[in-house]
Amino acid sequence: MPGADAGVTAIAAAVRGGSVSATEVTSAALARIEAIDPRLNCFTSVTAERALAEAASVDAARAAGRDPGGLAGVPYAVKNLFDIAGLPTLAGSKINAERAAATHDALLIQRLKSAGAVLLGALNMDEYAYGFTTENTHYGPTRNPHALDRIAGGSSGGSAAAVAGGLVPFTLGSDTNGSIRVPSSLCGVFGLKPTFGRLPRTGTFPFVASLDHLGLFTRSVRDLAAAYDAMQGADYGDAACASRSAEPCGTQLDRGSAGLRVAIAEDYFELRASEEALEAVYLAACALNATQRVVLPETARARAAAYIITASEGANLHLENLRQRAQDFEPLSRDRFLAGALVPATWYLQAQRFRYWYAKRVAELFKDVDAIIAPATPVSATAIGAETVTIAGATMPVRPNMGIFTQPISFIGLPVAAVPVYRAGRMPIGVQVIAAPWREDICLRIAAALEAAGIAQSPIAAS
Repeated sequence: MPGADAGVTAIAAAVRGGSVSATEVTSAALARIEAIDPRLNCFTSVTAERALAEAASVDAARAAGRDPGGLAGVPYAVKNLFDIAGLPTLAGSKINAERAAATHDALLIQRLKSAGAVLLGALNMDEYAYGFTTENTHYGPTRNPHALDRIAGGSSGGSAAAVAGGLVPFTLGSDTNGSIRVPSSLCGVFGLKPTFGRLPRTGTFPFVASLDHLGLFTRSVRDLAAAYDAMQGADYGDAACASRSAEPCGTQLDRGSAGLRVAIAEDYFELRASEEALEAVYLAACALNATQRVVLPETARARAAAYIITASEGANLHLENLRQRAQDFEPLSRDRFLAGALVPATWYLQAQRFRYWYAKRVAELFKDVDAIIAPATPVSATAIGAETVTIAGATMPVRPNMGIFTQPISFIGLPVAAVPVYRAGRMPIGVQVIAAPWREDICLRIAAALEAAGIAQSPIAAS
């Protein structure tokens, strides 16, 4: 039977080939969660009964000679802002725990079920996705599998840590300002934030409608492509979701990075990075023979504009509860929402105008390059409870500044693969591989090249 380190494609091949049953794989994964998760605190709900029923359906399909699906028997879990039929959609909050249980699964869960994947439960996150550490006041902090006294990152910290700890081979998360790329970097796993609108958000609890993306985590690029390909497709229930026909990413990985023009982001991305973050970019650049350098224009202003949009839209969504139940928010998010409620409308409108300008300026760069590499986080994982971190000689708050390199990219919806740079004996840290809109294939080809070169690896943490 595939071991704890088996990935998406290996498990699916074994189940489809009949060397192991989906029920056996699911039972083993549930046992790992029971044994390991008390130390990590990734799961807020484990759907064991449902998982075993889904696994039995996969096994029955195969026994009857029907196609059990491309992801047959592959266990996975989702950030708890995804609707799961029978559970309230927490979105990391105390208030949402009082809501009625969801009556339908989120659309991406439905697609994964059709592909034969088996849902094992819901994962911890920052309240309402407003944070970069998953130090959740209501449900406890998720711990980094590589060092239990350190943060997992956020807001999809439970999702990244569950993969890094070998609990499940893939998970789903969301990314508004960096909530996939930050925990990918800190937990040492591969992550994909697709183009804004590529994956439908139907059946998920929103944070910032004009910035929210859905994506995923795995321990290999081939697994990332396989799970991502199973979820693609338009959805008219999500106005932002666009249909784009494309060759599946999994069929393109073997092309490698040959012929692709890769540039290094400098200026803003160098001045605010630690030596370990710069080293990770240097190692990736050397492996890709990347020497060209580019400057993203007005990047600091882009981050400021992203803050304004995030605070304004997020506060507006929760305005009634902020008025009536402010005490039931965790302090880490409440104060930021309250501040966002006071942002003048003219600031918000100007931030959106600047967003349009910035997107056009950055698009110009992709006429001369196919991808840009940049640090994913300024430092590796900090201690749980740490309030400040020193970066490039400046002491700054941890929670907002873990997203210093990710916010300007998600601000304009570009696709990004988060790649863990492997350095034996050291805490993980990641690199962003950024491409033009709708070119996830380029992100994944470059990530695969780094993996093949041994620069990018995601071993299961010995937690």
